[in-house]
Parts: sequence; structure tokens; C-alpha cells
Amino acid sequence: MSSFSNPHYMYLFDMKNGKKKLAYGQSPEDALEILRIRLSDEEMGQIEADQYVRISQRKLQEHVDDLG
Repeated sequence: MSSFSNPHYMYLFDMKNGKKKLAYGQSPEDALEILRIRLSDEEMGQIEADQYVRISQRKLQEHVDDLG
């Protein structure tokens, strides 16, 4: 099955240090699971899993300064 039949979205999760973490997935939960593969337990502990916004790729440039 093609991955195009399952849409993916970009999510910005708040972090405890005031920055935001960019993630990509079919849902916020999926995006966090993908981050869990890439990040250490300590880095994952900084992410506020229930505080996020879904953004479009077009709006990503507006949030670059917030990423951490």
C-alpha cells in the first residue's frame, strides 16, 4: 500500500525549556513514537506530549526560531 493513502502531518510539541520540537506522523501519537526512535530518554523527557499544534509545511518557516 502506498504511503500516500495515509496522510502525515507536522507537529510542534512544546518542551519544558520553552522551545518546540518538530515531529512528523499520521497523528500526534505516531509523531511521538517516531521521535522516540531518534531521541534519548532524557530528550524525550523534555517534550510535553499533550501540548502540541499541527502545522503545515508552508508555515514551518514561521516557527524555525522556536525549535530546540
